[in-house]
Amino acid sequence: MSEQSKEGKNVLSIREERIKEVEELRRKGIDPFGSRFTGKEPITRVIEKFSQIAAGEPTSESVVIAGRIIGLRKHGKAVFADLEDQTGRIQIYVKSNLIGEESFGIFKGIAVGDIIGISGVVFKTNTGELTVLASKFTLLSKSLRTLPEKWHGLTDTEIRYRKRYLDLISNPETRELFIERSKIIKYIRDFLDNKGFLEVETPVLQPIPGGATAIPFVTHHLSLHRDLYLKIAPELYLKRLLVGGLEKVYELNRNFRNEGISTKHNPEFTMLELYEAYANYQIMMEIAEEMISEVLKKLKGSTVITYQGKILDFTPPWKKLSMYEAIRTVIGINPEEIKVEDLGKLIEQFELELPLNASKGEVINELFEERVEPTLVQPTFITDYPIEVSPLSKQKPGYPHLVERFELFVDGMEIANAFTELNDPVEQEKRFLEQAKNKGGEEDTRSFVDYDYVEALEYGMPPAGGMGIGIDRLVMLFTNRDSIREVILFPQLKKKE
Repeated sequence: MSEQSKEGKNVLSIREERIKEVEELRRKGIDPFGSRFTGKEPITRVIEKFSQIAAGEPTSESVVIAGRIIGLRKHGKAVFADLEDQTGRIQIYVKSNLIGEESFGIFKGIAVGDIIGISGVVFKTNTGELTVLASKFTLLSKSLRTLPEKWHGLTDTEIRYRKRYLDLISNPETRELFIERSKIIKYIRDFLDNKGFLEVETPVLQPIPGGATAIPFVTHHLSLHRDLYLKIAPELYLKRLLVGGLEKVYELNRNFRNEGISTKHNPEFTMLELYEAYANYQIMMEIAEEMISEVLKKLKGSTVITYQGKILDFTPPWKKLSMYEAIRTVIGINPEEIKVEDLGKLIEQFELELPLNASKGEVINELFEERVEPTLVQPTFITDYPIEVSPLSKQKPGYPHLVERFELFVDGMEIANAFTELNDPVEQEKRFLEQAKNKGGEEDTRSFVDYDYVEALEYGMPPAGGMGIGIDRLVMLFTNRDSIREVILFPQLKKKE
């Protein structure tokens, strides 16, 4: 029998033994899966409160804590154990003469992984370890499975992603990462709320997948007898709200795109989108710079961080370059001098993943993505994009082939995308039709053109700036993680064989 088979058999036999223990506890009138447990203090608060006491006599003040047993050391009529909750870890000391023989008999059946509650006083051992001397214990949840071997610091990436609960149990740094993620989102909300933005919600199920260029997930609504799409972006709905008179709105939303999985892409991801009436993409730059640097300072106490061995400085102001300037600087090609007849040669020369009949704007954008993006290490705004790849952006005055758009890059990774929003309904319909023709042909425009949105624009949308920020990628940067799967609690994975 292989070692893996033996391990699997051992796990099953332990589970069977623990199920028998559960049945025995129930026969004794003890609920092995507990109920409400009141009065619990966070373990870190107990540690802070009593950290300065001298070794020796216990304190007179009693404490109540609860958590998971992560270590056991049995010594006859006494047991030392390590108890951990979300905030920290502390040693407990259980003696038969203090909790009674009957309770001690039950406690001796406690295993690593069980969740218990403890009441008792605090003392410090001769070695200086803060310890809770138990006067009472309550079994709150019996663990039927053993934690994986070497679970202290679980490193198997496959297990960590598929069974995130084991990762959270065994790796305090994983818990801290997701606590930091929650703080980042809270600080973003606080910033926008203080700026007068209103948080709103838009539909996840949409009749037309709009607001971004992406392959949607399709589902079918039985009562409506129609296909619907999981949202790829909330943009067109948020801009309807600008039409309706809500002047500053934002949404922290889940987007779904039926595309590849990589260290920077997950089919389901979190996006911040915000829109401000009477603003433009310059205002969005100011918001991005102020918000991201302020959030980072609150989280880390500094606007300078280390990411994957690189020092990144988020102290404003950040570098600004037009896309054309960036291409000239890095590649040595002047986009303004590219002729239509040269596009095929450029596609072949730079091995761009484009059809030979791609437009000039598409070729320029692909050149930038392939050759320039990886060179943008420090926070950099790239501005003024080709109109062909920006169907929702307003034209740049005096430059008919460019739009007022920027993307923010850090360490070669796109973090934000923003426009001066196109609010001309006739021009918007024209661009939608061109986009639809490229996607599905002229006969299929109804599947791709959001005519209801065009109609909304016909009632009048004020000039506006809008921006989307990838929350998962921002968290990657701020927590020094090189994969988006590290910062998503339950990332999508291939089916396990």
